[in-house]
Amino acid sequence: MSTSYNNVQKYKGTTTVAAKSKDSIVLATDTRVSMGMFIAHKIGKKILQIDDHLAVTIAGGVADAQNIVDVMKYYCKIYKLEHQRSIPIQSAARLISNIIFSHRFYPYMIQLLVCGFDGKGPHTFNVDLFGSLNEEDYFSTGSGSPVAYGILESEYNVDMNHSDVISLTARAIYSAIQRNSGTGDNIDIAYVDKTGYHELSKKEKSSLFSKLSVNL
Repeated sequence: MSTSYNNVQKYKGTTTVAAKSKDSIVLATDTRVSMGMFIAHKIGKKILQIDDHLAVTIAGGVADAQNIVDVMKYYCKIYKLEHQRSIPIQSAARLISNIIFSHRFYPYMIQLLVCGFDGKGPHTFNVDLFGSLNEEDYFSTGSGSPVAYGILESEYNVDMNHSDVISLTARAIYSAIQRNSGTGDNIDIAYVDKTGYHELSKKEKSSLFSKLSVNL
């Protein structure tokens, strides 16, 4: 995460992950919000829902990300009114990319994972602060992403089912919490499938963490 005081950029730590299963896209993040070495908050929300079928994870400036999400909510509603259907995930990701690219000289200090489910199935796109856009089966962003990628690259495969991907993303975030000081406190997990956007409840997460021997 990031903020600015007296025109000096302060980089915050975070770790976000998104990965596709055969029938869903799973998003997971830590909850620590930091300013340099200072932990500003322990329960920061880094998974933000945009539409019934679309959500993003954020790494970077909270205010910048909230602005992008508000703009995207507006455009998604307009698209639905005009076309009588939800915006395709690739179109939403391209729109976010164009917005960020248009501000490249005064950039949004964010990196977003744009995730959702449409008629073509689950998708996850990475959009960086210059507006570059890429689609892959999984991504990780933030200061703890090198650790998370170690888990993802060694264990992910395209045939994993929904439950296995939830467990994998949780372990990727937990590994980053263990090794990265900017990542910590707790884990949020959500997913999008053909029925829409869902967040795991505290009870569901407690059961999952117990099975994975995760102590938070």
